[in-house]
Amino acid sequence: MKILLIFLTFYLISAAVRCFSVTGYSGGSVLVESWKPWHKNNAKYMRKLQNTKIINNSKHNQWINEGRFTLFSNDNGELMIYIRELNTQDAGSYRIGVEGQWFNDMILNVKEVSCCKVSKRVMVNIGETANFSCEYSQNHINDLKIIFKERKDSIKELLYTYKLFNNRKFSISDDKHKNLFIVRITAVTPDDGGVYLCGVWINRQSYSYSIINTVHLHVITKVGVSRVSGSSGGRLMIKCEHPQYKTNPKYICKESDGCSERKNSGVQGEWMENGDVSLYDDTRAGVLMVFFRELKAADAGTYRCGVKVSDYTESFTELQLSVRHDEKYPNSVNESAHIGKEVNITCQIPEEHKFHFCKEDDNHTYNHICQTIISSKGTEMSGSSERNEERVVTVSISNVSVRDAGVYWCGAETRDTYLTFISLNTKIQLNLIMPPVVRHEGESAEIICSYDSIYKSKPKSLCKGKCSTRDRNPLSETVREEKETKTGRLTLNDDVTAGVFTGTITGLTAEDAGKYWCAVTLETELNYLYTHLIVIMNEELNLTKYEGDDVSIQCKHHDEDQKRFCKAHEASMCVKDGVSLETIRDDRFSFSDEASTGVFTVNITDLREEDSGIYWCGAHVIIKVNLEVNKGVSGRITVSCVCVTLLLMGASVLLLYKLGYIKTRDQHPSPDRTEMSSGEASHAACDYENIKDARRHSVPDTEETALYSTVTHPTDSSDPNDPLYSTVQLPTNPSDGLLYASVHFQKHEESLSDAKVTFSNEEVYCNYTTVSPHMSLN
Repeated sequence: MKILLIFLTFYLISAAVRCFSVTGYSGGSVLVESWKPWHKNNAKYMRKLQNTKIINNSKHNQWINEGRFTLFSNDNGELMIYIRELNTQDAGSYRIGVEGQWFNDMILNVKEVSCCKVSKRVMVNIGETANFSCEYSQNHINDLKIIFKERKDSIKELLYTYKLFNNRKFSISDDKHKNLFIVRITAVTPDDGGVYLCGVWINRQSYSYSIINTVHLHVITKVGVSRVSGSSGGRLMIKCEHPQYKTNPKYICKESDGCSERKNSGVQGEWMENGDVSLYDDTRAGVLMVFFRELKAADAGTYRCGVKVSDYTESFTELQLSVRHDEKYPNSVNESAHIGKEVNITCQIPEEHKFHFCKEDDNHTYNHICQTIISSKGTEMSGSSERNEERVVTVSISNVSVRDAGVYWCGAETRDTYLTFISLNTKIQLNLIMPPVVRHEGESAEIICSYDSIYKSKPKSLCKGKCSTRDRNPLSETVREEKETKTGRLTLNDDVTAGVFTGTITGLTAEDAGKYWCAVTLETELNYLYTHLIVIMNEELNLTKYEGDDVSIQCKHHDEDQKRFCKAHEASMCVKDGVSLETIRDDRFSFSDEASTGVFTVNITDLREEDSGIYWCGAHVIIKVNLEVNKGVSGRITVSCVCVTLLLMGASVLLLYKLGYIKTRDQHPSPDRTEMSSGEASHAACDYENIKDARRHSVPDTEETALYSTVTHPTDSSDPNDPLYSTVQLPTNPSDGLLYASVHFQKHEESLSDAKVTFSNEEVYCNYTTVSPHMSLN
C-alpha cells in the first residue's frame, strides 16, 4: 500500500479538469500529493485564481519556495504542494501545473480551530529521548496519525499508526481522550534534529492530509558545567569560548524559561544590547562575551552558553550563576588627578583570583561596556603583582591625559575549561582637574577644555556646579564643530583643530565663581574634566593686633566649596589645591564651620609678630586680609619708661644749669635791665631744688622695671624760692600702657619758658626727644 500525505485522484474526462478540495486549520499547514509527475525539465507554477502568480519558476529545482508556499518532488517523482502557517486569507481557488504538461485546480478551505496554532520548540540532549505531543481536532479522532520530517529539498514520511511495529526508534501513542498523540524518539543523535510535521491523514475520494502541528527539534550537546558568583549591584562579564565554531552564531539563555528566549548579539563583531545584558560575538577568537550591566537577585539561575553547530544541532556549557549580597561590594569611589600628574587607584578583591582592571568604553556609555585596559601612548599603567593579606591591588596611571578620564572597574577573574568569569566589584570614577583660573572681580576669565579628537564632531557644553544629565546647570547652548555661541557674558568657541573648546566670561562677579565642568554629549553626557574659577574681590580686610592678642576672621563659602585660608603674597600661590585649615600644624590656629550661614571662622590665638602678613580667605570667592601684629603692651611700657627717665635726667641737668645761670645774673645785674612792673627787682628764680621719690618701679606680670621721679610742687606756691615743679607719673593701671609723657616747666616771671617732651602714641620706640627752652629777656 502506497503511503500518501494527501492523496488526490484527478479524472480527466473529455478534456475537463477535475477540481479537488482541501481543508486546513488556521495556524497549521497542509500537505497535498497530486499523483501527477514532476517533469523535472519543465517550469512549474502556482497561482491563486483571479490573482497574480505565486510561483513561476523556470528552473528545474526539486524544491521551489516562495514565502509560505512550496512545490517539490517526492521520492516517487510526483509533485507535492506544501502551504505553511495557514490563515483565513489563504482560502480560495488555486491552479497548480507544469508548463506544457498538465494543471489542476484546488479549492482551499481554512477553518479556525484552537488546537493547531502553536509551533513548538523542543530541545533534547544528545543520547537522551525526545518526547513531543501533537494535537488534532475532534473531527479527526479516528483518522490515521502520521509523522513527516523536512529534508533539505523534500519532506520525508517517517511513521504512521499502522506501521508502529516496524520502527523501534520512533513511536506514537494516541490519547483520544485528550485529542493528541505523543511522538517518542529514543537515543537522539545530531542527525535527528530538524523540523517534524505531525498530523492526521484524511483519506477521502480526493485524498488529502491536514498537517496539524510543526515541531522544531534541537539536539544539543552539553560539554560541561561551571559555577560563578557576582555581587548584587556589580558587573559580571562572562566569556564563552567556542574555538572550533568561530563564525557560528552564539547565544545565552536561561533554563528556567526553557531557553525559549535566546539572547544573541545580532551583529557579529559589535556590542549589542539584548534585554538586560550586552553581548559581543568575537568571530576572530570564537568567543561570546556576555556583560551583565547590574546584577540583581533575579539574574541568579542556570544558563546555557552555547553555539549553533547546525540549524538544529547545538553545543553549550551549563552555567550556574549565584548572586551574593555583600555590604562591602560593590564599592564606588571617586578619584581626581591633575592633568600630567600620576594617580594611584587601589582595589580590593574578595577572592584570591587573577586581578582584572577595565575601563568603560565612552562610545558604549549606555551599555556600560567595560573594556580590558591596554596601555596607550603617553600613559603607563601597572598593577602590583603582590597582594597583602587584605588582597589590595594598586594600579598607577602616570602622565594622566584627557583620554584617561572616565569610569573604571576592578575585580576578580576566574578561568574554567571553556568559560572565563570576571566579577567587577569596585567602580572608580576618575575625574581630571585642570589648573584653577584666578581672576579679580570685574576682569574676564577663560576656561579652556581639552578633549579627545574622537569627539570633535560631538556637541560640547560648559556647565557650573553639578553637571549630571539629571541635575545640570548649563551656561549656554552647546557648541559643535568650530561654531561660536554667545549667551549674555559667556562666549563658547570650539577649535576642533586644536582639540579644545573655550568658555570666556566677562565682567566677573562673585556669582561667577565656582566649579566648572567641561562636558561632551554622547548617548549620555560625559563630564570628567573640571576646574575652579576663583574670583578675588576688590574689598580688603585690614586688621591691627598686638602680640598675645587673639583674632577671629570670618570667610564666606558654599557647602560644596573647598575652603581656603592661606598666607601668601599672591592669591594664585594658595589655590592650586587649597589649604584646608585642618592641615595647618599649629595649635594656635583653629577652624569652625557654620554651613547654614555660609560662613567659616578662622581663630588664631596668642598672636606673634611673625603672624603679620597677607592672607587669602574664602572658597571660590576670596578676599585679601592684611594682618599687622605689633609688639605687646609690656614692651611698650618698658621702652616708654626708659625714654621718660632719660628725658627727666636730661631735663633736670638743663634745669639746674639754667637756674644757676639766672642766679648768677641776678647777683650781677645788668645795667640795661628793665625794671619790673612793681618797680622792684625780683629775687633769684631758684635757690634750691626739691626732688622726691626717685626709685625704680616694677611693672606687674613682667620682669622689667621702670624708673620714674617726681618733682613736687612746693607747699606754698607763692614762695618765690620754690617756683618750679615737674611731675612724671606712671598710669594707675600699667596695662593701659604709657602712650606719652610730658614734662612741664612752670613759667615764672623771670623763669624759662615751658619745655615739653612728647611720646608719639603711633611709635613703639622713642625715636626722638625734644626739650625746647625759650628765654625771654626784657
